[in-house]
Amino acid sequence: MQNLLPEPPATLLPADEDAEAVLIEAAELDTDDAYASVAARFPTSSAAWGALAARAIGAGQVIPAYAYARTGYHRGLDQLRRSGWKGHGPVPWTHGPNQGFLRCLYVLSRAAGEIGESDEAARCAQFLRDCDPQAADALAGS
Repeated sequence: MQNLLPEPPATLLPADEDAEAVLIEAAELDTDDAYASVAARFPTSSAAWGALAARAIGAGQVIPAYAYARTGYHRGLDQLRRSGWKGHGPVPWTHGPNQGFLRCLYVLSRAAGEIGESDEAARCAQFLRDCDPQAADALAGS
C-alpha cells in the first residue's frame, strides 16, 4: 500500500561555526582532553558530544561513549525541535550541521547494544535509518 501523506520537509539544523572551528582544532591535537574541552565550551553542541562519543567507542570505552552519545542525542533533539522538527521526517546526513546529532544516534545504538540494551540499540538504529539511511551507511563504514 502506498502512503498518500506527504513526507514532512527535511530538517536542517543551523550551523554552529564556533563549535565547528574548535572541533577542527581538537582534531589537530587529537587528544581526549582537547575534545572534552570543546564539549565543555559548547555543551549544547551535538557535534562536540558526537566527536567525544565516536572517540570513546573507537577506544573501546563503551560506558563513556554511551553517556556522551546520550547527551549529544538529547541536545540534538532540542535543536531539531527548535528547527521545526515534529518527531519524524528526514534529517539529512548531507547537511553538515545534522551530522553531530546523527553520529550521536549511531554511537548510542552501538553502545546500547554492547551493554545489553538490545531494545534501545534497535530503536536507535531504526531512528537513524528513518532520519537518513545514508547516515547509517556512512557511519557504519567509518
